[in-house]
Amino acid sequence: MRYAGIKRGLLVGLSLGWALSVAAVPLSAEDSDPARWGWMQGSPPPPEKRISFADGSYFQFPQMRWSVAHFRQLMPTVQVARGTGPIQPLASHSCAALDALTFVPWGQSEPMTWAESMRANYTDGIAVLHRGQLIDERYFGALTAEGQHAAMSVTKSFMGLLGALLIEEGLLDAERQVVEYVPELGASAFGSATVAQLLDMTTGIRFSEDYADPNAEVWAHAAAGNPLPKPADYVGPRSYFEFLQTVQPEGEHGAAFHYRTANTDALGWVMTRATGQNVAQLLSERIWQPLGAEQDAYMTVDSWGTPFAGGGLNLSLRDLARFGELLRQNGRVGEQQVIPAAVIADLRAGGDQAQFAQAGYSQLEGWSYHQMWWITHNAHGALMARGVHGQALYIDPTAEMVIARFGSHPVAANAANDATSLPAYQALATFLLEGGCALPEG
Repeated sequence: MRYAGIKRGLLVGLSLGWALSVAAVPLSAEDSDPARWGWMQGSPPPPEKRISFADGSYFQFPQMRWSVAHFRQLMPTVQVARGTGPIQPLASHSCAALDALTFVPWGQSEPMTWAESMRANYTDGIAVLHRGQLIDERYFGALTAEGQHAAMSVTKSFMGLLGALLIEEGLLDAERQVVEYVPELGASAFGSATVAQLLDMTTGIRFSEDYADPNAEVWAHAAAGNPLPKPADYVGPRSYFEFLQTVQPEGEHGAAFHYRTANTDALGWVMTRATGQNVAQLLSERIWQPLGAEQDAYMTVDSWGTPFAGGGLNLSLRDLARFGELLRQNGRVGEQQVIPAAVIADLRAGGDQAQFAQAGYSQLEGWSYHQMWWITHNAHGALMARGVHGQALYIDPTAEMVIARFGSHPVAANAANDATSLPAYQALATFLLEGGCALPEG
């Protein structure tokens, strides 16, 4: 089911995990800065400075730190159009006191500053909104304010919100089975699952995302989604949709939460079949245009042109912050109700914490997963969209705060940066609640 001769970085880069093999002690954020390495510079770049999708170098470290801000140069994509309407303005108010903010990372005894956490997390860009005003905006690595960055699995939360919106509109029924929308999935494990079980990832499917296991289904998923021509001896599925039809049952639908990218791809197919639009078109029409996005976004696609619903979105930092503000404002952009408030309220209420606990996220005790969002259930009612290598959208309604972050951490798993990011977000929320960044009146 796997390609002969295709590197591990290439396969995984097309899957949810985007897992990466790195040295035990990777280069620091400063030493891996793309500006120091001069990737893709020259006419043409010399061989040692070239980054390619075909040979898998695009997702090796430290090359990956350049690639995440340049995917459109490396692979086929489809536009998520912002339309021709006005840009939703972002007022700004500098908050110099942020640099002095400190917190204690989990498992450590010494405090770390807000600025130091950027280096610790290999941050490529971070934007903080407080009461809708931009109080912090920083860019590192290869990202600029004019550029787009891979959102990785933050993409899933966009898809989850679209799914919930379509349910609210009556275009989807949460309790109907997947096979009723996509008959082609009738013989797969997805056929008997409900739309709600897709959204909460409580399906009983055989899909391992263990990248150390060469036989894990994640490899077949990545190979199917690879947009390059398949080798002559390749016999596996040739698109995301073809792969979904091969997924076998394991366990019981609705019994427990299991984080599996294939669920989001299946949801994408269901939404496409129900509306006649692919997920890039749906995202543009239902969210991106009414959001007043500053830039077009784009999504990577497979060889059939199918957008990768599980992790293919690329967008600007400010637009990710705008999206977070949409949720903080209960679905409103200015005076327009873009997403019904009931949809946002249901999302914030979260999912089944007992089902979530079975997944074994020891650092996220008490959390839940609902409609492809991570719900903290903390005292502030915070919720998150999370993507590997440091992608995050953190919304704290109590502190009236939104944090949008892009990163290129050498370790894929969020556990590698949670210890120096989640407590930083909580410390910032407290800082803002205590008036640490006074905003002008009006």
